[in-house]
Amino acid sequence: MPQQSEHLPGLRPDSLAKNHFAEGHSAEAFYSADSLLRHPLKLIGAMRRDLLAARELAWRLLVRDIRAQYRQSLLGIFWAFVPPIATAAGLTLANNAQVLNVGATDLPYPAYVMLSMALWQTFAESVTGQVQAILNAKYLLSRINFPREALVLSQLGQVGFNFLIKLVLIVALFLWFKMPVTWAVIVAPVALLHLVGFGTGIGLLLAPFGGLYEDISRGLTLLLTGWLFITPVLYPLPQSGLFAMLVKLNPVTPLLMTTRELATIGTVSNPGAFWLASLTALLVLLLGWLVYRVAMPFMIERISA
Repeated sequence: MPQQSEHLPGLRPDSLAKNHFAEGHSAEAFYSADSLLRHPLKLIGAMRRDLLAARELAWRLLVRDIRAQYRQSLLGIFWAFVPPIATAAGLTLANNAQVLNVGATDLPYPAYVMLSMALWQTFAESVTGQVQAILNAKYLLSRINFPREALVLSQLGQVGFNFLIKLVLIVALFLWFKMPVTWAVIVAPVALLHLVGFGTGIGLLLAPFGGLYEDISRGLTLLLTGWLFITPVLYPLPQSGLFAMLVKLNPVTPLLMTTRELATIGTVSNPGAFWLASLTALLVLLLGWLVYRVAMPFMIERISA
């Protein structure tokens, strides 16, 4: 039975069609029982073409979602600053009262926590955003055939936009605490991209399953809460003991620490661990994209039934 023709909110139908059929897309869809994995070169080519074809649609979705996000919020971008400031204030009071002893940090402790929380939030958003994007687009996915990479790119754009807002807080930290700026700050975004890439890869691995089961989204919140406590965000890197080993084995640790160190002190304490974690991030991102690409048609079939 032919499906009813619908279009994305805020987008003209002819614009959507132009995005979907650009870059060599045919107006007809052909389905085969053959697994896409049996033809890796064709699969990679199709992934590349859809990624390029999704750019304009991704931009339109990004603009629409950002407008909706802040139009429905009374305080708007203020909420981007609340978590790191509130966390830093509470932990600083506890540290000063000797209720909590976190040890020595390279930066003033309030600045250390706020900067680290801003980076952690960016990582967490890159994970949860991909799952949430699929949940929000289930209705559209079941009725419109468009490059699903548009949702991925749109979500990455939102992560970048939210980080630019947090950057205002980071600049204010440098000014308030009179922290020096070194030349290494210009390469800090490279380390941040590795951190976002790792989070995006995890999100893509979970997104197709999150579209079918809401338990994934709820469990992810618990997972990230526990993950936060084994990442040196609220405390400096421990040097000994079982907990220190667990923190060091956490791949987010070198990615987040290197980004923070490049932005502040200008030196990297463990470059070997950073490059190993970066390689892991690249592999997880590629694997996540592959799983997303192969699993999404099955997920869409399930939710359309």
